[in-house]
Amino acid sequence: MASSTINAITSWTLIAECPIPEDINEVLANGEVPHVAFKTLRDSAVFTNKRLIIRDAQGLTGKKVEMYSLPYTSINMWSSENSGKVLDMNAELELWTRAGHFKLKIGKDLNIRAIDRLISNCVLGSD
Repeated sequence: MASSTINAITSWTLIAECPIPEDINEVLANGEVPHVAFKTLRDSAVFTNKRLIIRDAQGLTGKKVEMYSLPYTSINMWSSENSGKVLDMNAELELWTRAGHFKLKIGKDLNIRAIDRLISNCVLGSD
């Protein structure tokens, strides 16, 4: 079961920045602050000062929502790769964690270096 969850996470593409979903506030810990949210095809990913939260709407109506939480403290290493000039439209962000290896594709209009800097600040304690 866990490997299918990891496979689903690795296939997501962050398309564009979006407003932070209101239901994220229900799962935030004391002192946790959302920094930025990104739209995926029908879901969203929210970077807070403590973790990455993936909001996964399920079913035809999308009313059933599953939240995945990846605390920055579980990240052992990460890499970012900007997109190429021709045919390579997406940048990529890879995270090696205690839960496994995650890969997120970053849409062509998003700034991969800003996302890399956000993770650096959160993982290294400068949030």
